[in-house]
Amino acid sequence: MISYIARRLVTLLATLAGAALVIFLMLEILPGDPAAVTLGLNAAPEALAALRAEMGLDQPAAMRFVSWICGLLTGDLGLSYTYRVPVAQLIGERMVVTLPLAFMAIGLATLIGVPLGILAASRHGRPTDAAVMVFAQLGLAVPNFWFGLLLVLAFAIGLGWLPAGGFPGWQAGAWLAMKSLLMPAFALALPQAAILARVTRSSMLDTLQEDFVRTARAKGLTEPVTMLRHALRNALIPVVTIMGLQFSVLIAGAIIIENVFALPGLGRLVFQSIAQHDIIVVKDLVMLFAALAILVNFGVELLYGLIDPRLREAS
Repeated sequence: MISYIARRLVTLLATLAGAALVIFLMLEILPGDPAAVTLGLNAAPEALAALRAEMGLDQPAAMRFVSWICGLLTGDLGLSYTYRVPVAQLIGERMVVTLPLAFMAIGLATLIGVPLGILAASRHGRPTDAAVMVFAQLGLAVPNFWFGLLLVLAFAIGLGWLPAGGFPGWQAGAWLAMKSLLMPAFALALPQAAILARVTRSSMLDTLQEDFVRTARAKGLTEPVTMLRHALRNALIPVVTIMGLQFSVLIAGAIIIENVFALPGLGRLVFQSIAQHDIIVVKDLVMLFAALAILVNFGVELLYGLIDPRLREAS
């Protein structure tokens, strides 16, 4: 297991380094001057030169890249051009909204999608199976922002049970904060639950054809015990893979949902920073999203070793 983890750590570090280089180069070739955007088109050349020096834009690209990497490693993410506050402070304030939203969404998607997939596999070819597949098709076809608007019409405007938007902050109480995140989490979770239901059903159907499942049934084990104790664990590899990919998708998908529900999260900060050409914030946020995706995939690969001992032995 130690060798398995060590190899994955080397891959993790190499991927993070490659992602940082790609992000820096992509933002370097974008047109536009952040100093000119900040001061306006009619700014004096002397003021532009002073601001470019303050932002470090007068340094060579290689030096700026090394400085950025050193800042990432030490926690100094720089100063926002627009907000004039440390980027780390901005990200910290917004992360307390986006991360709980993403965890709520992946939790809801798992609680809905995995049981439906197991149910469909156990009722293969029956009306229940067809109903789950219809749900999966609808979940994939309906855009999450449109589903979010339907939730607002039903539960905020119609019934008045939940707030239509905004975030009161965790200092207002955990229940009020969770209520404000519930509808956005459901809107994000619907398409992911549909994907999980399809993948779980397909993986379970393949596993149920294996010899060890036939043996378990021949030994007289009940169908629920056979499904949950023997078939499900062996069917989890593709399910865990999809869940890891979904978490990254949920972080990125929050850009739209947070704007629909006026949530002050990382997604909305990305949107505002791109509109204001605040390159340092965009660069740090894109690197954060990439690092989260890479770390989640690293965690998924470690789970592979726990779920399937054959992977550890092969390593």
